[in-house]
Amino acid sequence: MLDIDPTGILVRYNVKLESELTPDEIAREFFPSDILLRNIVEAVFEGDEDEVIFALKEAVSVGKDPISLIDDALMVGMDIVSQLYEDGDLFLPDVMISSHAMTDGIEYCKQISGKAHEFKGTVVSYVVEGDIHDIGKKILTVLLKSNGYEVIDLGSDVPTDEVISAVLKYRPIMITGTSLMTTTMYSFMEVNNRLLENDIMIPLVCGGGAVTQDFVMNYDLGIYCEDAAIVPKIADLILKNKNIQEIREQFHVH
Repeated sequence: MLDIDPTGILVRYNVKLESELTPDEIAREFFPSDILLRNIVEAVFEGDEDEVIFALKEAVSVGKDPISLIDDALMVGMDIVSQLYEDGDLFLPDVMISSHAMTDGIEYCKQISGKAHEFKGTVVSYVVEGDIHDIGKKILTVLLKSNGYEVIDLGSDVPTDEVISAVLKYRPIMITGTSLMTTTMYSFMEVNNRLLENDIMIPLVCGGGAVTQDFVMNYDLGIYCEDAAIVPKIADLILKNKNIQEIREQFHVH
């Protein structure tokens, strides 16, 4: 996985302020030197699904391992897209288009290799019961996938029983729930309590227009999410065995 240093990007901004780097120019500084990998990364960045498959076929034809190409090229391309989105240089449609291209590439690599790609972890994502507004869920789902996580997307207007059933089935490292309306956000309490009843102590990441930090802090498992871009960072901290209180402190909104 590519570790992009935002500070480094900002330094480049400062050095070349007069010409105002375009997103393409910024991205190209992080493309790999290997031309076969570079072609795949660039195709993901451009969101060109056909070109992704063509570039993958070319790489495989000369001996590149399909499963290795997922981490070495497909995920690298999405890392760059995600970083530029977080920095405000790209927008949600850009991320969505690149995500589709990456997903097609992953499926192709899995198909021709006959092997399963290993995800960093599994996350269950949903919109609370009574709420059909799913734009927030779509954003964080894309960002989680682009950072190497498997997302079990339960959709919108999801009953608590369905959330708990998914948790018992897939054993995720965390749950992400969104709510736009004040009248629906109280179902977070039901999910929180049912998890505790089942001795499942995984973070319940809550966000959406109606949700506040003070509200989420009332729940034992609740972590407030103000911006979808921090969701993959929360997941990464969970993999580093950070507990709920430590994660809360790191992302506390003052």
